[in-house]
Amino acid sequence: MRHGVSEAVPHAAPLTEGSSFGTPSTGRLIGLDLARGLAIFGMFAAHVGPDPSVGGPLGWAMEVSHGRSSALFALLAGFTLVLLTGRPQPRTGRPGRQAVGRVLIRATVLMAVGYALTALGTSVDVILASYGLLFILVLPLHRLRPATLAVLAAAAALVMPQVLFLLRVAVDGCSWADTVVAADPLARLTDTDGFLELFVTGEYPVLTWLPFILAGMALAKVDLTRPRALARTARFGAALAVVGYGGSWLALHLVPGAQAAVSAATDGGPAASAWWSDAVGDDPTTGAPAWLLVGAPHSQTTGSILGNTGVALCVLAACLMAAEYAGVRRLATPFAAVGSISLTVYVGHIIAIKTLGTDDMPDAAALPVLLGFIAVAMLLAVAWTRRFRRGPLEYMLYAATTPARLIQ
Repeated sequence: MRHGVSEAVPHAAPLTEGSSFGTPSTGRLIGLDLARGLAIFGMFAAHVGPDPSVGGPLGWAMEVSHGRSSALFALLAGFTLVLLTGRPQPRTGRPGRQAVGRVLIRATVLMAVGYALTALGTSVDVILASYGLLFILVLPLHRLRPATLAVLAAAAALVMPQVLFLLRVAVDGCSWADTVVAADPLARLTDTDGFLELFVTGEYPVLTWLPFILAGMALAKVDLTRPRALARTARFGAALAVVGYGGSWLALHLVPGAQAAVSAATDGGPAASAWWSDAVGDDPTTGAPAWLLVGAPHSQTTGSILGNTGVALCVLAACLMAAEYAGVRRLATPFAAVGSISLTVYVGHIIAIKTLGTDDMPDAAALPVLLGFIAVAMLLAVAWTRRFRRGPLEYMLYAATTPARLIQ
């Protein structure tokens, strides 16, 4: 089971950095937290909710949450990176160096927490280690213009899936991969495949998750207070979703033998729905080129990246627009509270999965467990944020970055 969490930003961070140019509105700040909260609940659905095979509206909702929630988290993580390093203009001089130091410390802590959660042995594929590495990799790009970042995101979406596909085929069954892992200190320290897993073989390879971070960085540098800026963002997101998922649908139907090849590569997976559904199964290492036509959320293909990015942009734009209305803000309070302490909620829910043994519960218990996770998360988040500025782990993350103040 999949999905991850955005690099948690203390709730106070947007209040000091600003979620838009000039003086940020309360609605825009709540809108960011609302988007994080929705992504959290999408993650809950993927981890403890009913299987999409239940069908009907519930099955459709569960299917939609798979993959697309983690993409939204990744896009928000890129947005966060720009908030931390300065917006609209990156900080320079000593403040700029300190901001870079804080990001590097956060990234390191996230990787450590990610591996600690992985060691619990739950069914969740923890994304925090990949997020931490992604922050380190994109940090040198934080001064680029939004147009440049958007071009880089597009180039990565077009090129990296093909590179990853070739690398995975090359790694499968090859002795050199074992040699690389054996020589990797991270692999020995974490009892994983180390950097090879983070870049190539893992569930969240940084090669194909890089475009989401870059897209979020580009969006964060856009003046979202301009008239119709959010509407244009939503329209662009819808267009990306159509190109990504629609392009995959066309390719699977128009390329001779494509569906048969995808089905064969996934041991009989339902290739007809592979343009949008994870039901087709995991990406194969059989070297079937037809897999590159798939748009399923976790397929690590160009179609999936474009489609998932489009959905993430639409959701974020909708949250930012909706939160400008006082009535919506009141209704969204529990969701935004969860989003404002997303790291704490993420870590807490994995510990709860381990403690309660939800991985071993019968399928009939999935919906009550999901509703229970959502209710408890909202109640605790609302109670905590009424008294404290940051979540417990957000305080830990903030304290861990204090040495960056010593940077000259």
